Amino acid sequence: MTHLWVRAEQRENEERVGLTPAGAQALINAGFRVSVEESSVRAIGIDGYKDAGCEIVSENSWPNAPKDAIIFGLKELPEDGTPLEHRHIMFGHAYKGQPSGRVLLDRFKAGGGTLYDLEYLVDEIGRRVAAFGYWAGYAGAAVAMRCWIAQQQGSVAGPVDVFNSADALLVDLKAHLNVLEKETPSALIIGALGRVGTGAADLLEAIQVPVTKWDIDQTARGGPFPEVLTHEVFLNCILARPGTPVFVPQSAMTAQRKLSVIGDIACDPDSDFSPIKVYDRTTTWASPASRVHDAPPLDVTAIDNLPSMLPLESSEDYAGQLLPSLLELGALNAGVWARAEQTFQDNI
Repeated sequence: MTHLWVRAEQRENEERVGLTPAGAQALINAGFRVSVEESSVRAIGIDGYKDAGCEIVSENSWPNAPKDAIIFGLKELPEDGTPLEHRHIMFGHAYKGQPSGRVLLDRFKAGGGTLYDLEYLVDEIGRRVAAFGYWAGYAGAAVAMRCWIAQQQGSVAGPVDVFNSADALLVDLKAHLNVLEKETPSALIIGALGRVGTGAADLLEAIQVPVTKWDIDQTARGGPFPEVLTHEVFLNCILARPGTPVFVPQSAMTAQRKLSVIGDIACDPDSDFSPIKVYDRTTTWASPASRVHDAPPLDVTAIDNLPSMLPLESSEDYAGQLLPSLLELGALNAGVWARAEQTFQDNI
């Protein structure tokens, strides 16, 4: 019997989950054993999982789970250096040259465990089977606009928080814009045709921000891209990978420009392939903007768990996309799971 163990998230500002009670019920009906950790922060309450027939276990007890259990979470594990013996499904951020990724892979090597990285669950043509992209784009565009609004008020953006719904986020953002009584800025999205870019465009269009939408056709020439500097807001919505051109070089900080806010929604600053060269670390919920140049101001926002601002909607959307693959966990030597394991072995 395949045993899936849904762990509680231990990262700050992380309320999402990759399995809903309805999804858990579907797995149980298919013959799975499903254990769900209690959580003090999860956006979906524990009672629904209990009613679905899940085994409810203590929060953060996954290190003591049976060795044949597959541990399922979303974001990083505690960085305590312990060897990882289990099979883990999670976002590892380990295959693009990130320093923390090497440490994570060393832990798997020491413990003999396996990482099934959610970013690398792909179908036969290399397309991801599930992604939080739309809600990352939606929330990321909202944070970028909060950065722009703060600039107009002579300051740097303050903390961001969780919203109960996308509608609530939109109402809040419109209220901040109305206080300004200024014309909205122009925005450029690269990766506009993908899930992330679509979410970003939907948010901006909902608040009547003029949007220039670029995708691979517009970036195929490989740069430079002076057009980026002619918009007040630039949103990067493509994943960094080998061959990705540079969209914002370091020289942009002192160049003549309208650009004042960069939203690196893809958020891979420590990757060798990052297309944004004016910053080198993520920003946080408490300090969402990093001012990389003062006069004229240039702020970068790069929060790496943006969908957590809308934890219920993003969890339900993602879990629905992922469930068909979870139902195939009984055949780890085939399909998306075999491809993910091969990627892990290639990198280990």
